Order: sequence, then structure tokens, then C-alpha cells
Amino acid sequence: MLDNYFNYKENGTDFKTEIIAGITTFLAMAYILGVNPTMLAEGGMPATGVFFATALSSGIACIIMGLVSKYPVGLAPGMGLNALFTYTIILEMGNTWETALAAVFVSSVVFLIITISGLREKILNMIPNDLKLGIGAGIGFFLAFLGLKSCGIIISDPSTFVAMGSLISPPALLALIGILITLIFYVQRVPAAVFFGLVATAIIGLIFTFFGFGVGNVLMPSIPSQIVSFNVDTSLFGGFARGFGQLFTNIPNLIIMVFSLVFVTFFDTTGTLMTVGRQCGFVDDDGNTKGIEKAFLSDAVAGIIGSVCGTSTVTAYVESAIGIGIGGRTGLTAIVTGILFILSIFISPLILSLFTSSVTAAALVIVGILMIGQLKEVNWNSLVISASVFITIIIMVLSYSISIGIAWGFLVYAIGTIARGKYKEMGIEIWILSIIFLLYLFFGL
Repeated sequence: MLDNYFNYKENGTDFKTEIIAGITTFLAMAYILGVNPTMLAEGGMPATGVFFATALSSGIACIIMGLVSKYPVGLAPGMGLNALFTYTIILEMGNTWETALAAVFVSSVVFLIITISGLREKILNMIPNDLKLGIGAGIGFFLAFLGLKSCGIIISDPSTFVAMGSLISPPALLALIGILITLIFYVQRVPAAVFFGLVATAIIGLIFTFFGFGVGNVLMPSIPSQIVSFNVDTSLFGGFARGFGQLFTNIPNLIIMVFSLVFVTFFDTTGTLMTVGRQCGFVDDDGNTKGIEKAFLSDAVAGIIGSVCGTSTVTAYVESAIGIGIGGRTGLTAIVTGILFILSIFISPLILSLFTSSVTAAALVIVGILMIGQLKEVNWNSLVISASVFITIIIMVLSYSISIGIAWGFLVYAIGTIARGKYKEMGIEIWILSIIFLLYLFFGL
């Protein structure tokens, strides 16, 4: 029955390979179970509730992807999107987490409409490709900065704004060790390098704590009072509904939030799904990726599921390429990954005790390193492009805001294009977005 549905032989795989690929994909993505609660908790959300929302929404989304699109792709709250959710929408813009969840819900519905209506190609052509690459890389720098800051490797300084902290302090030293271990794993091409890096760092942190080095520090791992728990925190479930009232009181604020979420989700998902689709061989004679629309549909529905459960936008993970690399070719891989995410709900005490900020800093830095790799495809010979990408990245990091970085990148691109006398190449959409960003940056609208 499974063979008839997933067509193992046609895809050059078998049941055993799909199971192993699903387990491998879960291990490669499992770091999000520790990172996401830590990050969203800084926005005022309970870590236990975020853990439940992360595991449940990821599990459901993976199963939907496997059944509907039959793609071997895992989904979970996106790295970069969770930073946008916490540090920009909540902390920088001053919204409550309920309002932020409502914005995630609305943006996911918009993304679903875009997918169903066939606007994907038009939107893809609207944004300059180099600017897309710059935004993705900027988020990589931003994530790495967050990781270094969260563990005390980078600290605030009244004279220089930022400075390097004490590397012999327990949290900073543990994070530094974790970054080096994870980097070595990646260089050695160890499968699920980020996950095993987290596990190794957590174990070292427990040894530190056992010998009294950093004991009592909330950034350090601690021995959990229990490993398995059937008491789940569902306090965030449906919280998005309480945020709708505030969401629609400030329309310009709503536009900025929804646009930022849709923008990052759209292009992150596009790049991931097209990449893994080609890796699986799902490409026809014309170079089009077969079944991509169903994969986009599954991803759009996943975002809605995430907001309902109580987490930032759920999206496709590029780590799925690891499972594909060992032979995963059908939706059964994604289903196995989803089942493991759901089962992880019952070991939340273990994960939340071990995966503290000092442990998850390594994941943020390594994922950031991987994300900046796309800068190699930027057309650095064009001053307009290079200026836009540079401003996007540096403003995103220094302003501690993803959306402000995107806004400045768009404005610099528009001004540079006009200065070159090629304003006719700018579509009406770019003009509209530029005006919106201009009002947002200079008048706070």
C-alpha cells in the first residue's frame, strides 16, 4: 500500500531507506526544539509552551508535507523568522506576543492565497535576486550576532557600544567550545552536525555544572528533575486570536509586520523547496520542479498551524537535504520526521534543561555561517547592488531589526536605480514598497 502511494521504485528508494532518511532529517532539525523556546522566551512567551507549540506544529506540518506533496522535506519554525518574530515584531516594534502570533496567522493566510492564486512567479520576478540573497545573508549575520550575544561572548559597552566579554566566564566558554565542536563536525561532514554539536555541548555543560563551574547560572545546562513528562503546556494554543484586536488598530504597523513575514517566508521557502526538489530529481525537461505547487501549499498551511499552536512561522528546512543525501525521496521521509517531532513532546524537561542559551549559541552561529554563503552569488560588479546588499546587512545587524534592514536595502536599491537613469526598469510594485518603507523609516508610520 505504501509502495503504491509513494512509488518507491519509481523514485529509486525503498521503505528502509525512507525510514532512515526520516530519522536523519529529524536529528538534523532537532536543534530547533532547544533554540526556539530560548529565543521566543525573550519575547515574553513561556518556554514550556513554545516547546510544545514547536514540536506539535513541526510534527503536523511534516506529516502534511509528506502526505500532500510527497516531498521528503521537514518543516519547523524557521530560523530567521523566529528572530524576526521576537526581536523585531515584539521587542523592537513593541507588540505583544499575542499580536505577533496574529501577524503570523495573517501572513500565512496571505502566503496561502498567493500560492493558490498563482502569484508566486510574479512576486519572484518583482524582487531583484541579489537583494533576496542579501536579505538571507543579513539574517545569517543577525542570527550569529544573537548567538554570540546570548552567551556573553559579545557584550554591551558604554564606550564602543559592543565589546568582547570574558571568555573564561562559564556561559561564554561553554558556547565557544560548542561553536568549535559543531564547526569541526561540519568540516568532517558529520550527519546532523548541529544536533550532535548541541548534545556534545550540553554534556560538557553538565560536567561544568557538576564540578561547580557556573553552577546556578541560568545560561548553563542543569540536571533535569525528570526526563519524561506527560504534562504539556498548551497555554499558547489559540493565543493568536487574542492579538487580532491590537493587530488592526495600526494599519501601517500591520503592513510592515505582514510584509516582512511574507517576504522572508516566501523567498526562504522558494529557495529551499526548489533546491531539494532538484536534489531529488523532481525536474522536468523544461527545468521546472515537479510538484512544487503542492509543496508550497503544504508550507503555507504549516504557517497557519504554527500560529494556532503558538509559535513563529513554520517553514521548510534546508536541513532536509541531509536526509535526501542518504536516499530519502518520498513523503514517507517527512512523515517519519513528523512523528519523531510529536514524540519529542514527552521529553520536554530533558530538552529545556539541557538546551540553554550557552548551548544553543553554537546552532545560531553555525546556521548563520551557512546562510551567508549565498553572498557568493551576488553581482558585486554592480555598485547599486553591492550598496543595497551591504546596507541591508549592516543596518539589519546594527539596528537589531530585520525589517529595518530590509527597508533600507529597498530604498538604496530604488535610489541607486533612479540615479542610473533606469527608473523605468522598476516595476510599480517596487515604487509602492519604497514609499511604504520611506514612511516607515522616517515617520514611524
